[in-house]
Amino acid sequence: MSVPVPVTGPTTLLVIAKEPVAGRVKTRLTPPFSPQEAADIAAAALEDTLRTVLTLPARRRVVVLEGRPGPWLPPGFEVRPQCAGTLDERIAAAFGDCAGPALLIGMDTPQLSAAHLAPALAPGGWDGCDAWFGPAEDGGFWALGMAAPDPALVRGVPMSLPGTGRLQRARLTDAGLTVRDLPPMRDVDTACDAALVAAAAPHGLFASALARLTPQAVR
Repeated sequence: MSVPVPVTGPTTLLVIAKEPVAGRVKTRLTPPFSPQEAADIAAAALEDTLRTVLTLPARRRVVVLEGRPGPWLPPGFEVRPQCAGTLDERIAAAFGDCAGPALLIGMDTPQLSAAHLAPALAPGGWDGCDAWFGPAEDGGFWALGMAAPDPALVRGVPMSLPGTGRLQRARLTDAGLTVRDLPPMRDVDTACDAALVAAAAPHGLFASALARLTPQAVR
């Protein structure tokens, strides 16, 4: 069976991710899940995300990784280590490594589909647009793109707070950038989030992993 050739485009796609190690990822899933089960769920979410990214038009596909690559990493990605520091500094550094348009997503939205990113990645997606912003339902953001990546537009924004998305978007508009919005999405943080996301994408690895582990978690 031949392997499809990834579609090219003008945009670098960045996936900021953490190696799915028990006790270090998805700790808010514990309980009801064990640390290892939470890590297995995180690995499935990351693999679903990367599989989707492989189908999208991109100049480069980069995993900005804390930790080491594992079997969840398919061919077709560059791997760059995350810098030290807070999340805003790590995101800023990821953008600083890019020339030309760049769009960053995380590993917490395994329901991601090509349709979610289609406005930004369509031909002309950057015409008259300086930035793309994907709000998360918890008040953060799931996607951030800049036509001319500037780490200063991220560095110093407080992360993982209910107002993070509002503050990040304001940082862009206050700098005079024209910002367009992507659809809102739910991050997987809690077991309730996981169930809702799995229901929204029932055919992915994430949903399969959750279905396999949930009966054990609720005994």
